[in-house]
Amino acid sequence: QVQLVESGGGEVQAGGSLRLSCAFSGRTFSTYGMGWFRQPPGKEREFVAAISRSGGSTDYADSVKGRFTISRDNAKNMVYLQMNSLKPEDTAVYYCAARLSALSNSRYMGEYAYWGQGTQVTVSS
Repeated sequence: QVQLVESGGGEVQAGGSLRLSCAFSGRTFSTYGMGWFRQPPGKEREFVAAISRSGGSTDYADSVKGRFTISRDNAKNMVYLQMNSLKPEDTAVYYCAARLSALSNSRYMGEYAYWGQGTQVTVSS
């Protein structure tokens, strides 16, 4: 059974940076595509970023492109989300997710079978 544990959330002022981490266990990490999603208060969960099994391909929501960077370390079974130039509208619970991967990335929550418990990110103005 895959387990995902996020860390690194917190409160930061607008313009600041945070790095989220997600630890993967239970299966062979390099066979899973990974994604980050977020759920702002009172809103639905939405796609943020995805990365392929090898890390060679990434995809970003338009709202975070150029500010956020997803990466992975297959030797450490870790996936990261570096968040720069944070805005108050980035405030959300951030979730790490895993999908037994086809070759392409996915923005669709239904394609991710495993989810972490989430970590809160609060950006103050």
